[in-house]
Amino acid sequence: MAQQTIHSDKPATARPPEQRLAYRWGVAVAHYRRPIAVLWLLVIVACAIAYPKLDGRLEAAEFHADNVESTRAGELLAAHYPDLGAEELALVFYSAQRTVDDAQYRALIERAVEDVGDVAGVRIALGPFQGDQKSQISASRHAALAIIGIDGDIPTRAALSAELQELAGHHSGDEVTVGLAGFSPGLRDLMEIEVADSSRAEAVGLPVAFVLLIVALGTVVAALVPVAVALSGLLLAFGGLFLISHVMSTSSLMLAVATMIGTGIGLDYAMFVASRFREELAKQPPSASPAAIAHACGVAVATAGKTIVASGLIVMISLCSLMVVRAPVFRGIAVGVVVAVIATLTVALTLLPALLALLGPRVNRGALPARWQPLETRAGADAVDPATGRWARWSRTVMARPALFGIAATLVLLLAAAPLAGVRYGVDMGTAALSETDSGKAGAIATDNFAPGLLAPITLIATGPDDTALSADAAGQVQTFLTELGHDERIDRVLPFQRDGRIFATVIAETPFDSPEATALVGDIRADAAGLPDSQVVVGGVTAEFADMSDEITRKLPLVVALVLCCSFVFLVAAFRSIVLPVKAIVMNLLATGAALGITVAVFQWGIGESLLGFQSTGFIQVFLPIMVFAMLFGLSMDYEVFLIRRIKEFWEDSPRTAADNEHAVAAGLQHTARPISAAAAIMVVIFGSFLTASVLELKQIGLALAVAVAIDAALVRLILVPALMKLFGTWNWWLPTPLGEGSRNR
Repeated sequence: MAQQTIHSDKPATARPPEQRLAYRWGVAVAHYRRPIAVLWLLVIVACAIAYPKLDGRLEAAEFHADNVESTRAGELLAAHYPDLGAEELALVFYSAQRTVDDAQYRALIERAVEDVGDVAGVRIALGPFQGDQKSQISASRHAALAIIGIDGDIPTRAALSAELQELAGHHSGDEVTVGLAGFSPGLRDLMEIEVADSSRAEAVGLPVAFVLLIVALGTVVAALVPVAVALSGLLLAFGGLFLISHVMSTSSLMLAVATMIGTGIGLDYAMFVASRFREELAKQPPSASPAAIAHACGVAVATAGKTIVASGLIVMISLCSLMVVRAPVFRGIAVGVVVAVIATLTVALTLLPALLALLGPRVNRGALPARWQPLETRAGADAVDPATGRWARWSRTVMARPALFGIAATLVLLLAAAPLAGVRYGVDMGTAALSETDSGKAGAIATDNFAPGLLAPITLIATGPDDTALSADAAGQVQTFLTELGHDERIDRVLPFQRDGRIFATVIAETPFDSPEATALVGDIRADAAGLPDSQVVVGGVTAEFADMSDEITRKLPLVVALVLCCSFVFLVAAFRSIVLPVKAIVMNLLATGAALGITVAVFQWGIGESLLGFQSTGFIQVFLPIMVFAMLFGLSMDYEVFLIRRIKEFWEDSPRTAADNEHAVAAGLQHTARPISAAAAIMVVIFGSFLTASVLELKQIGLALAVAVAIDAALVRLILVPALMKLFGTWNWWLPTPLGEGSRNR
């Protein structure tokens, strides 16, 4: 693209930091550093006390969509068959030594069924000797099960299943094993595993992140500051989530994602501000006065602080787009991340400058050798040409051949994104992670001795138009349909039940409830039932809920992408005062996100690295992964874009604004930000990558996708594509049409 000068007159320099409100805020916090630090200590202690209470209020994630067919099925079931409960569980019995014909074994089964039936919330407890013995007693007669119908919404049923599981354990002995299997017991155990996975990931990630911070900032004390800020932000977020848990469901998945994002951005944001503080402090005499320290705090807040606010807003905008998906799990994740971001920004703009002011020059204690120190934080750094250094030289190398570097980086990203062309979606409930839990062991016994679909059967409810009673002819047609359905080789048996002119049927599949085959079966049943005249058949159950949620996600994905792109574009235009820069940022982020998701597909769908990462491929990726990862990644990767471009913009605004000045600004901006961006990315990769230690597959997938995306963004996008494209577009980077550009020169 031809180079030209957009402004013919020499512009006024940018408004000095001292004239900005953010600068005055930073100075004020530095002045009142001691009372602010004491106040924060009290708040953090209160939040730390609230954390165990939050852990006790966590509920199971709700993997269903709102106002869909499976929801309607649940409503009809509650209205016409309340005595059956909202969900069927299996109380599983097994003895290697005895058969159910043994008097003692039979007596134990009957006592356990009676005790479970007396628990509040249990609607029905149908033992193997009162129900269908063919379907409730195994062919070997060593295993049996009772059908337990329970009431309530998903969180209530999960909590009730914990009580029933404990009661079942009281009946277990040396010769007979008694356990509870089903969707809700598994969900409850899965929730506890996810909480443990999050804690383990933090324990793995934070020490490594601390080492990276030492390398990035050059001193031990400076590295401790981001760790303290990140932990404080997390505790504040936990306190906020504890309050929110009184008005909405708070799930373990919500907490895990909030912890993952909160830790990553907390360390990054604090490092950016601390790095800028040390840079400004290096311009002062060795024994900096309180006024000089306050000035450094003010400049850090007015520059890096303003940048992290912009980044945090973009993260929140991106995540709030998930609200358009009518599913509780997405609302929960969006709320959790927004709370984590707000908590992190609050700490970074108040406690962080107060800590830096308290430390002053002591922030440089425990320093690494001088050659390992950032160039900008060394004494006399203000006298050094800002466009010198190895990162500046690298940027000039890229800008010497921008087309070559740009095309090469783009081809790498497109190649990495290629597996997306064959992506397959599904829902895996993480049953592989339950093998050592009570519900997992009971589920394994049930699966080995009975049909796998017994743990979460498909339900059908047939009524007349508008929930009226079926006519005699319609009822006969439905019964014929159910009989033919029972001949499907994918189905173990169909158990129909008729009452008040309506027919309810339990369909037990031969495949696990969270398998693609079970989802396909639901679709086929619905398609065939739609052809029945004079009747309305709705399909429900866990598998149907998964299918409906998958459809909702698929429908809303384009809308979420459009919302994120449009909102991000408007925000970036306001932040950068440019049209070209936001467009480039959005395109580059799309490439990086596509590449990360492509690699995730190659790993988890194709099974590359199964043994290394400790999982077994299901042949698909979680259906909610692309939409959730896109929203999170777009906000997170924009973090580095804002940080880099704002610094480039600082040098551009202080120049005559020619093509040569554009190149100088890019080199200087990259020199000042490449090290913290690389370190921040490495920290994010460690934090997100630590979730690869998780037992639950969905946490592994989220962790890998985020870690890979951040690594790609920092290595290929920020260090190659940005300088290449900045060079190609020249002064057009800063073009903003009037009247949007009016007054922008003095900003």
